[in-house]
Amino acid sequence: MVKVLGAYFCRMNWSDEIQNWYLQHKRNLPWRNTTNAYIIWLSEIILQQTRVEQGMPYFYRFLEKYPDVTAFAQASEDEVLKLWQGLGYYSRGRNMLFTARQILEDKQGIFPTTYAELIKLKGIGEYTAAAISSFAADEAKAVVDGNVYRVLARWFGMDEPINSPAGKKLFQQLADEVLDRNQPGQHNQAMMEFGAMLCKPKNPDCGICPVREACNAYQTSRINLLPVKLKNLKIRERYFNYFLITHQDQILLNKRSIDDIWANLYDLPLIETPNYTPIENLSSLPEFKSFFGDQTIVISTSPIRKHVLTHQRIFAHFIHLQVDQAQINLQHSWFYTSFNSLEKLAMPKIIDQFLKDFHHLHGIQAQLFI
Repeated sequence: MVKVLGAYFCRMNWSDEIQNWYLQHKRNLPWRNTTNAYIIWLSEIILQQTRVEQGMPYFYRFLEKYPDVTAFAQASEDEVLKLWQGLGYYSRGRNMLFTARQILEDKQGIFPTTYAELIKLKGIGEYTAAAISSFAADEAKAVVDGNVYRVLARWFGMDEPINSPAGKKLFQQLADEVLDRNQPGQHNQAMMEFGAMLCKPKNPDCGICPVREACNAYQTSRINLLPVKLKNLKIRERYFNYFLITHQDQILLNKRSIDDIWANLYDLPLIETPNYTPIENLSSLPEFKSFFGDQTIVISTSPIRKHVLTHQRIFAHFIHLQVDQAQINLQHSWFYTSFNSLEKLAMPKIIDQFLKDFHHLHGIQAQLFI
């Protein structure tokens, strides 16, 4: 099936048309003007599951602070995660630091450009390895991201689910076969840009599409039906009860563990409950009394804040407590820090925003929450 489609593809000069469109309409993005594998890697990891408009400022900040892989490798995890704050999927930032250090140690700071070397690095999968090797060294490796899946599914009329094992294998085979091996880097860039800018998920610009006459989805009115994706994502709901505790010019923080969401980021002491729990019920929990004793006063509470992750929905309740310092049972991950140090610590967006809002309402150390 794939070979038949590939033969049809060749007769239609489809790749030539898409590349011509790309050369005329491509966005002027900084990582497209270089073959530096480090810069390409930086852009690819930052833009995973992130829109270009959102990721661009992060790309510039990282490149300015860490102009090469050696500088990146010498950063601390806290520095990297703070710079990453707000992008989500924080494991990407930690994996980047691990990889940068590995390249510095094993390859003397020379970023690899071959697929075979890249695929061995932490945080670099088949897509990223193909992207870096084709963009940096013009290696004939086909890139398959969400945009490419969509373009292939629509043009060839493929209804195999793109997130099924069989679908992933089939689309990769098709992408490999239709790859322009004379210009693999430009072909990959063109396919990705075509999907991002013209063959969009919703309201694609079929009226100006240069290959619409032979597009299966266009001819059969299935544009909105392709690609097919299995809906098997289960959303877990979690209820976090956060406690804001201050002492003189310090605030009590918690460093999160490595085996849960927001690994190694900083938040506030919390008690997780199976569902929403009013403060009067929280304060009667053995865990609450063990943490804070029985001499607590609730100064204020916040409305529930919702934070949506890919696999989880977090419902956060913030409670400002006055406590007897002598009764606090400091957990191993809790520590007091000055308000001055908050700007250096990476926090989940929901915590960072709460502290900024709290300051705005209560006037605590204005310049430190900016």
